[in-house]
Order: sequence, then structure tokens, then C-alpha cells
Amino acid sequence: MKYFLFFLLTIPYGLLAQQKRTGEGNLRTDQPKLVIGIVVDQMRWDFLYRYQYKYAKDGGFNRLLKKGFSFDQTFIPYTPSVTGCGHATVFTGTVPGVHGITGNVWWDKHKNRQVYCSEDKQVKTVGGITAAGEMSPRNMLTTSVCDELKLATNFKSKVIGIAMKDRGSILPAGHSADAAYWYESKSGNWITSSYYMDSLPNWVQAFNSQKYQDKLYEQGWSLRDPADTYQQSTKDQNSYESTPLGKDQKGFPYNLSQFVGKNYEAILSTPQGNTFTFSFAKTAIDAEGLGADNIADFLTISFSSPDYTGHSFGPNSLETEDNYIRFDNELGQFMDYLDEKVGKNNYMLFLTADHGVAHVPAFLKEHKIPAGVVDDKKIMDSLNMFLNNKYAQGALVLHAKNYQLGLDHKKIDSLDLSKEDIIEDIISFVETFDGVDRVIDLHEIMELPLHRKIREMIANGWHPSRSGDLQIVFRSGWIDGMKTGTTHGLWNPYDTHIPLLWYGWKIPSGSASEEADMTDIAATVADLLHIQMPSGCTGKSLLPYMRKK
Repeated sequence: MKYFLFFLLTIPYGLLAQQKRTGEGNLRTDQPKLVIGIVVDQMRWDFLYRYQYKYAKDGGFNRLLKKGFSFDQTFIPYTPSVTGCGHATVFTGTVPGVHGITGNVWWDKHKNRQVYCSEDKQVKTVGGITAAGEMSPRNMLTTSVCDELKLATNFKSKVIGIAMKDRGSILPAGHSADAAYWYESKSGNWITSSYYMDSLPNWVQAFNSQKYQDKLYEQGWSLRDPADTYQQSTKDQNSYESTPLGKDQKGFPYNLSQFVGKNYEAILSTPQGNTFTFSFAKTAIDAEGLGADNIADFLTISFSSPDYTGHSFGPNSLETEDNYIRFDNELGQFMDYLDEKVGKNNYMLFLTADHGVAHVPAFLKEHKIPAGVVDDKKIMDSLNMFLNNKYAQGALVLHAKNYQLGLDHKKIDSLDLSKEDIIEDIISFVETFDGVDRVIDLHEIMELPLHRKIREMIANGWHPSRSGDLQIVFRSGWIDGMKTGTTHGLWNPYDTHIPLLWYGWKIPSGSASEEADMTDIAATVADLLHIQMPSGCTGKSLLPYMRKK
């Protein structure tokens, strides 16, 4: 009965959407019917090849590599390499210093408080039961390539963003999107905000009513293949791994049936989170009629679960390897679906990542590779104690965000203290901590004897009202404050070397060894679609590299 109701609710809605636009004629003949922008949250470039021995011959990744075009030397050109910055950069074609998303959170000097990248207290949750829907793209200062497509078609194109993380859905779709949907773990619903609409469409309500997660939970999580065939992972159950599925579950197989009807957050840390997202994306395409006519539409999809799994277990774990070989299979099925639904030559797809990830330091130490954990809380506590002992004025460092320290300028100015002396004291003090390579005065970044690439990456991530005064740079292999699991956010290649694959409409097969930047993605999409680049775009089109091959 539920499936019949779901059919009745979604099909008319999708047909209505198609009928509304097909009568408007073929607006453009030089664009695909549908653009799909896929971001895999926390995918290192080497995962394309590290796990290739287990990827399906004609599955997702191998199909993209063999029949699409790959830029093997694609890098993030800024720090910090975190989720909010990555999703904004991919779709705006510029760096945090321009689009303004300088972290997942930052200290806003104008508001004098911490700001979450997609927060918006002017809007309300739609479809959920918490404040998780009080979100919008208003904090992003430039357009995305999705906005530019809307402008180029006089707002006839449809644009929808989907991700379990709100920032992975909202920022890519841009300011003028028809909708962005993300996941509320408390209710287990896909939700949105009143920025986009006043109530969820019937098809979203019907999808939520199925509680598809419960069916996925009942499957549990066992290794897809025999354990001894996993050649690119360490043994199961290591003391340096986290336990996101419960303290009693430290390895395979994971019992997920205990979460049925009770815990809708656990799905985030399992491959089922990818399955859930793929299912919702296909339902959106069907119900909204995306790619059904000759007016180009844009669907952005970010897969959040690899990030949750990667943080907990690390890139050398059985969990990460199994997650990616399962994702590969589902990506191939999704492309089969697009071939049938939209047509093989009617859609263009690109796949990239918002950042990579560092190995778990304890794992590296086992193999005599330099690594460690920086206790950032200890640094802050000790630093403010040191400054108070010297200046007797309490805390002079107001915030520590995104590997940066921000001074309390109002206090320092009111007390007529020397900022230069305080900065010198901070640098000398913090550089004594294990794992800290150097501390940089950001106002002098372009004058320092620092490798050009690192200097430019730090400068690209700096915004005058949303960044700090000093930048802490860790030694390679060191991460901040994680007793188990791992993280990302630094300039190093393990955090910033990402995949970039193109496939479908007018995309030749091949690969390029020329270095590309994350900022080049939006510029290339704009070039392919013959539309204007996003308003702050600093990237270049990669089409010339594709064509010369």
C-alpha cells in the first residue's frame, strides 16, 4: 500500500513538471539535458587506483576512467581543506578568500561570534522536527555555476542539491536553486528550509514515509567479499579506530538491525548512507522531471557517508575499502539508470571530492613514518595562561578556528598593548609544541620565506572578516586532537590531491597529467554549457586539455 501511495504521489508531480516546460520549446541545442555534479566527501585521489583491483570492470570508477576523462593531478589550492570550503569552491570556481566560506565554522569579526557556514536564523525548518533546517546559502558571497545556468536560461532550468550534510547540499546548488535537501538524523527525514519552499513536495513526503533506512539497517554491514581478499587494508579491529556504531561493535560484521526505528543517525557511518542518497537522487530525477526536455537542468549530489566512515576508521581500514567498492558498484548502477532515463549522450557528469584525508597517526607510527597528534586544546589553554602571566589582562586570543588564532583586537586596543609584541610572543610560544612546524603572521604572509605553493594556499583561504591573525602549520603526518580515527584540513597532498573525472555529453575519453585546480571545475562546466562563469570565478577552463588529447 505504501509503495502504491508513493507511486500516486510522485508520478503526477513529475509529469506536471515535464508538461510545464516541454511546451516552451527547445531553448538551447548546445547543452546537455542534465548536468550531474558529484562530490564524494573525503575521497583521496589515490582511492581510484588503490582499490581498483576490486572495482567492477564496467562499474562506476572504471567506466569513468576508461570512457570518460580524468585529470590525475587535481589539487585544492587553499587551506583549510574542509567540507564547507570544498563544496563552495567546486561550484563557485574560486577560493574561500573570495566566496567567503572560510571553514565549516569561522569567527565573524562583524558579528563578533562563531558562524556556521550555511546557518540562517531568518528561515525555518521544513519537513523536520529540529533546527537542522535553519540553513541557506546566504553566507556564500558569490554565485555558483548552478546560479549561472539559471541566469542563462532565464530561470527555466531546474537546479536541485542533495546531500546528507546540509552544507554539501546547499552550497553547490547556489542562491537561486529550486531546492536543496539534506538529512535530519533526529527524524530520519530529508528536509529543507523555508528559503526554498513552505512545505515539502509530495514526493519527498512519500519517500520519507517509507523509512527506507530501516530496510537498509536490516541488511547489516558485512564485508562484501571474503576478508582474506582485501589486500589494501590492515586487519580488522584496531585500538586507534573509533566506534561510531556503538562501543560494543568494534569490527565486522556490524549489526545494524538494532537501530531500526530508533537511531537514524547511525546510517551516516555506513555504506547504506550512500545507498540511501542514490535512492533519493533517482527519486528526485523521476519526480521533478530532471533532464526530461531540452532545457538543461543541474543536479548536485554529495555523498557524505565516506567522510563519516573515513574519520572513524582511517584510509587504511577494511571499512573504508569496503565502503568504496560498494560505492563503485552503486555508482555504476546509477549511471545505468541515467543512460536509460535521460539517454547516454544527453547528460554530462563530473565526479570530484571536497578534500582527502590523513592516515591515522598511530597507524603511521607502527610503520616508522613521522606522525602524531597536536593537542590543540592544550595549546590554547597554555597560550592564554602564558599571555595572562605576561600581560595580566586575561585571554588575549579570542578564537581558534581553522588552524588559525584570532586576537581580541578590541581588548588589545583599549589597553594600548602592542599587537606586534603579542604576535611575536604567540609565535615563539606555540612553535615549541610537538607537531607544530611554524606559526605565521597572516598579515605578513606574502613576505615570508615560505614555499610559494604553501604561501599561496594559506593566502587563498584568508578573508579579512572571516579569518584569524595567525596560521598554525603542522608537521606532515600530524593532525589535531584526535585520540582515535583521523581528520583532514591541511595543505598536504594527502588532504588536497583529489579525483576529477568527466563523463558523458561531449566528453572525450582520455586523461591529462597537467596540473588542475579545484577552481577549474566550475569554469569548465560553464565553458561546456556556453554560459558565464560564476561571479567570483578565478579558475580556468580545462576543455583545451581535453580537446588536444
